[in-house]
Amino acid sequence: MPARSDATLKRLTLIACIVGSGITLLDGTVVNVALPTIQRALGGGLAAQQWVVNSYLLTLGSLILVGGSLGDVYGERRVFAIGVSGFGVASLACALAPSIGLLVAFRAAQGLAGALLVPSSLAVIVNTFSESERGAAIGSWTAWGAIATALGPLAGGELLAIGSWRGIFLINLPLVVVCLALILYAIPAAPRERRARRVDIVGALLCVVALGGPVFALIEQPRLGWSSPAVVIPLVVGVAFFGAFIWWEWRAEDPMLPLDLFRRRNFSAGNLETFAMYAGLAILFFFLVLFLQQIGGYSPLQSGLATLPVTIVMFFLSRRFGALADRLGPRLFMGAGPLVAAGGLLLFQATGAQADYFSEVLPPLVVFSLGLSMTVAPLTAAVLAGMEHDAGIASGVNNAVARVAGLIGTAAVGAAIAASFSSSIDGRLSGATLSAPARAAVREAKRLPLGLPDVHGLAAGQARVVTAAAEAASLHSFHMGMMIAAALVAIGGLVGAAGIRNPRAEDIRAKSCPGGQLVGASSELGPLAERGASAQPTGSPA
Repeated sequence: MPARSDATLKRLTLIACIVGSGITLLDGTVVNVALPTIQRALGGGLAAQQWVVNSYLLTLGSLILVGGSLGDVYGERRVFAIGVSGFGVASLACALAPSIGLLVAFRAAQGLAGALLVPSSLAVIVNTFSESERGAAIGSWTAWGAIATALGPLAGGELLAIGSWRGIFLINLPLVVVCLALILYAIPAAPRERRARRVDIVGALLCVVALGGPVFALIEQPRLGWSSPAVVIPLVVGVAFFGAFIWWEWRAEDPMLPLDLFRRRNFSAGNLETFAMYAGLAILFFFLVLFLQQIGGYSPLQSGLATLPVTIVMFFLSRRFGALADRLGPRLFMGAGPLVAAGGLLLFQATGAQADYFSEVLPPLVVFSLGLSMTVAPLTAAVLAGMEHDAGIASGVNNAVARVAGLIGTAAVGAAIAASFSSSIDGRLSGATLSAPARAAVREAKRLPLGLPDVHGLAAGQARVVTAAAEAASLHSFHMGMMIAAALVAIGGLVGAAGIRNPRAEDIRAKSCPGGQLVGASSELGPLAERGASAQPTGSPA
């Protein structure tokens, strides 16, 4: 067997880390495109579509910091391999799921596996590459993450065009096999002596319930109503557990969320802006894809291609804005970027039910992506500034905030959209005389806002009335959702403008040296540097 050179092993290690984390990004965008097809196959309405996405985000966002801690304790290679294997098993289970409930459960299992593999993949890079090599390695990691994100809608749309929605989960399996082979071949086992620390299992459990309770209440409220104990109890329990989580993190010896980090002004303001920005981003992509397919008549492939300009613009411009922020300071970009992005979201108010792509969809997305590109690298750099010895945990917290923002944003706006749709369609049909089958079609339509009702079997006149009312109500609700997303993103910009402090002039000049350019260069996708890099005190430049 030929000797393996150090350079070859490093190259293969980087490929393993890129493939491992890329699977999670690919899977997220593939699933968004497939939601309407899954709903038609397994049923469940808007609530089920939300749970297919949010069950994954719930376990991933609440456990990702614990996943990094497990890598510190048991070794990044081992935890990385377990996470990749678990993701493969959960993906196979998703592909075979016979019901919407089991699909949601298996998606939660995917999130659990992702919480292990993603932070460990970055920690492996930090431990494998020297400080002089690390910036380029992490830059490649984030750049290929952007490519995986872009390929997701394309691959998902094409798979849905030629086969079943189950294929979107099966495409993970060969990638999992390749990744595991590279881990076993190229990444050395960790030394027996590990840094002594405790895994905050209590904090993780409290966090899951604190997030899960309100999310469950918001998703199920349109179906059950605010007076239902099944909505009120989870909401109250979630709020109570959130208080318990904060109390526990203050007193825990090894907390998953070190609250003293929030005493730093830029860290606190940056994470508030992250929450607002990524909530708006999640709302945009979740509801735009549903609207384009269920109202605009786009195919899954067309709806996936529709969002591709955002990834392209970010891929080419984020590094440049990061470099500008290195020279000028992040405050200008963190204030102006979200306001530009919010302006793009407001342009969706001119989108009609037919959603002509080049005149009504592309211009808002281009403006939005320009603002997003102005923001993400400066935002990540500001959050990590001055965190030389805490970069791993700081970037992990920022990533968790982004995931939780998407989780809560889609759940809360989903409830608002469902209420708006129900009220709007009732108002539009208030003067119409409907038959019993037509009233049943309206009741069923309320389970799928941003969609058209099944009017088969209705008289032609009644079918036209119900369809027109549902289309108009869906358009109204979509506009409202984009308005909320714009408001959230704009609030993020105001937080950045008011809360961020630029570094001193001498600190900005110091960053012009080769070692000081790593933050801007490797932060193109925002909070992608996960928890786990703290295994090496120098921290991650991502």
